[in-house]
Amino acid sequence: MAVDGVQPAKTGSADGWPVGVLFSQSGVTAAIERTQLNATILAIEEINAAGGILGKPLSPVVYDPQSNPKRFRALAEKLLISDGVRIVFGCYMSSTRKAVLPVVEARDGLLFYPTLYEGFEYSKNCIYTGAAPNQNSVPLARHLLDTYGNRFLFVGSNYIYPYESNRIMSDLIVQSRGKVLDEIYVPLSAQTEHFDRVIREIEKHKPDVIFSTVVGSATAMFYEAYRRAGFDPARMPIASLTTSEAEIAEMSAETAEGHITAAPYFEVLDTPASRGFVAAFKSRFGAESPVTACAEAAYFQVHLAANALAAAGTDRPAALLEPLRGSEFQAPQGTVKIDPDNNHTWLWPRVARVGPDRRFEIIWNPGVRAKPDPYFLTPSLDEWWLAEAVTATR
Repeated sequence: MAVDGVQPAKTGSADGWPVGVLFSQSGVTAAIERTQLNATILAIEEINAAGGILGKPLSPVVYDPQSNPKRFRALAEKLLISDGVRIVFGCYMSSTRKAVLPVVEARDGLLFYPTLYEGFEYSKNCIYTGAAPNQNSVPLARHLLDTYGNRFLFVGSNYIYPYESNRIMSDLIVQSRGKVLDEIYVPLSAQTEHFDRVIREIEKHKPDVIFSTVVGSATAMFYEAYRRAGFDPARMPIASLTTSEAEIAEMSAETAEGHITAAPYFEVLDTPASRGFVAAFKSRFGAESPVTACAEAAYFQVHLAANALAAAGTDRPAALLEPLRGSEFQAPQGTVKIDPDNNHTWLWPRVARVGPDRRFEIIWNPGVRAKPDPYFLTPSLDEWWLAEAVTATR
């Protein structure tokens, strides 16, 4: 059975553990989601090469939701109803997660979500392995306020995450007696002309920092418009949580240089675990394939799920949650842990700037693992890591 004519890339068999994989291979967010798909496949292949789980391989059922929340929902229903899947790895945009999660909850599935998001959510049917706001918004705000100034202009794509992320960043800025000069949104499928107004507003306000929550193919358009306008990232950078190696790969070196991102992981992280992950990723998918924080989360969450499967001996979500909660894994970014209280993940915050070779340079790394605070109960910028983090072995 197909949805809109789409067949699974690989169907789970009676001899394996069927798992759903929902990452877009086309559409506006295909570039970043393709890195998540690749990392998921890499982890599955590693696990199967080592003998699988209890002697049975993971058997991925892969669909292309085309960056469309309605297709995400329809394909999630197909996975859980027709394909015999209980575990789903997938989703990038919050609108797609919110489309899939009610289906997963109603059909007693378990969604592993490997993307930074706006927080303020909990589901017993979801394991959140991307950064919560206290793990990326807070360190980014602290660095920007300390380095560039307190006058911000917000530019975002027109959907859930940018609105909520901007609300959080605004609270952090105002707390530090800063000011949000304007808040501008462009369509998710924005074209070059949509950024004409953005450039005029930047010229008008002359902010210290531009905070971007633009996602997908529009990201490179925005950064190119900034460069053509002659702005200087050394004095007024674009800072983002959503501009990763995948988006940088779509820009020229001159366009990308000097801009800033906060994330738990960057491809340039120089540790044995990171070097091994990057080498395996590029060997499998090509030397020019970008490795992103979202890909790294997609990778380690498969290993966490596999360990839970081995412990539980079943893919029933209720049985999996017991070994998952509190479980740890030596991920490329450092040892990560599923928080038993909220199903989110302890991660390692970092801030990086793009260098002249289009590679990130890590410019702030406190060397601590931050406890996830999805409800943002302690939104202070002052020594936030002392209350919310513990030192852990990388």
